[in-house]
Amino acid sequence: MSNVSNMSNMSTISTQSRTAQKILRRVKGLSDALHIDEEPLLAIPAIWDSGKEDHSAPCEVIVTNQRLIGYYCVTFPRKRVFLEDIQFAGISGVTLRHKTFEPLFRELCVREGSRKLYIRASRRHSEDLYAALRSACEQDVPAARATFMHEQTQQEQPTALNAPVFGRQEVRTTFERSPLAMTLLFMGGSALEVTGFVVWEATQSLQAGLPLFIAGLVAVLTAVLVWRQRA
Repeated sequence: MSNVSNMSNMSTISTQSRTAQKILRRVKGLSDALHIDEEPLLAIPAIWDSGKEDHSAPCEVIVTNQRLIGYYCVTFPRKRVFLEDIQFAGISGVTLRHKTFEPLFRELCVREGSRKLYIRASRRHSEDLYAALRSACEQDVPAARATFMHEQTQQEQPTALNAPVFGRQEVRTTFERSPLAMTLLFMGGSALEVTGFVVWEATQSLQAGLPLFIAGLVAVLTAVLVWRQRA
């Protein structure tokens, strides 16, 4: 049994190592951002919104064996690096949120004390991220608790170390303010603008084409304003 267990552990380590190498080859400059003995376990494209910036950041969201990272590195036209992270020990809760009228996307809410981080990704990527983060946190917390208990015994300072709470939530939203509705409004408005312009050119009548063009312009502006309010 011991030999079988050892072989299984070696196989798992080998698989993780191959996954880490693939991620490091794909994500430019990531190796320079990692700590000693830190290894990436999962990397997905997503939208990172920590509230620190005026807008959310499209980036690679990476789960390592130590922390959750939002990262990108571009070199053209000038080098820019985005890097934000949360240590597993600081995570108090993770909620996978499904908003109605958003069938293709999910939102992951990661809480660190009073701070909240929102990660938006496709349904499949969100599920993968949720599972990887839960697995990594569950492996990290027992080790952290053992280290903490050792330090507590030495220093005799009573404190508590709690495991993060994982859960799922369905958020009901109105269709009128959903991304799907805004996308349809924007596309429909653009179509009306083009139609109005074509009618105007074909008939040489401003009265025939202008109402369609104005209706389309109003629809597009409404979609943009609502989208900015949501952001």
